[in-house]
Amino acid sequence: MNARRAKRSPYAAALDEGAGGGGHGSEGAPAERRARRATAAAPKRHLPSEIDWRVCRFGELSPVELARIYRARQMVFAVEQQCIYLDADEYDELSCHFAAWSPEHALPLAYARLLNPGAKYAEPSIGRVITTAPVRGLGLGRELVRRVVAHCAQMHPRLAIRISAQERLERFYADFGFVAVGEAYLEDGIPHLEMLRPA
Repeated sequence: MNARRAKRSPYAAALDEGAGGGGHGSEGAPAERRARRATAAAPKRHLPSEIDWRVCRFGELSPVELARIYRARQMVFAVEQQCIYLDADEYDELSCHFAAWSPEHALPLAYARLLNPGAKYAEPSIGRVITTAPVRGLGLGRELVRRVVAHCAQMHPRLAIRISAQERLERFYADFGFVAVGEAYLEDGIPHLEMLRPA
C-alpha cells in the first residue's frame, strides 16, 4: 500500500473479515461438534453502540490520537505479524488519516491512511489498513475501505486509486472495484499484487 512494508500489515491480520475456520481434517463430525461447543462457550462479540468516524490531516490529530494510532498499527504489523520494520514513516505527514473511535476502546477500531496523488504513486493510494482484534470479522474493515474509497472519489473524481494488497485479499478488494495489474511479487516473503480502481 502506501509504504512498501505497510503492504503486509493492512491485509494479513488487519482485514480478517471472514471468520477463521479450517478444514475438517480426518476427524470429521467430532471436530465440527468441538468447534460448535467452543463457539457457543465464547462470548459474543459485537460492534460498540457508538462509533465515531474521523478523517484528519496529520496536523489535526492530537498527540494522544496519534500515539494510539501508532500503537494499533504496531500491534497488528509488528506484534501479530511478527514483522520488524519502521511503521511510522514520512508518508504519515502527507496522509489523510481515517479512524473509527469508540469510548469503549482506547485504540481505534479501524484505521487507514490515504495519500494524495504524486506522494507515493501517480494516483492516490490507500495504505496501513487495519481493524483491531476486538472488532475483527464484524464488517468494520469493509466499512472502512468503503469510506476511504468514497472520500477519495469525492476528492479526486477523475483519478484511479492504486493499492498494493496481499494476493490472498484480491477478491476482497475486487468487491470495491479494484483490479489486479501486473505480476504478483514478494514483499517480506508474502505474495502481493498492485491493484487499481479505475476512476
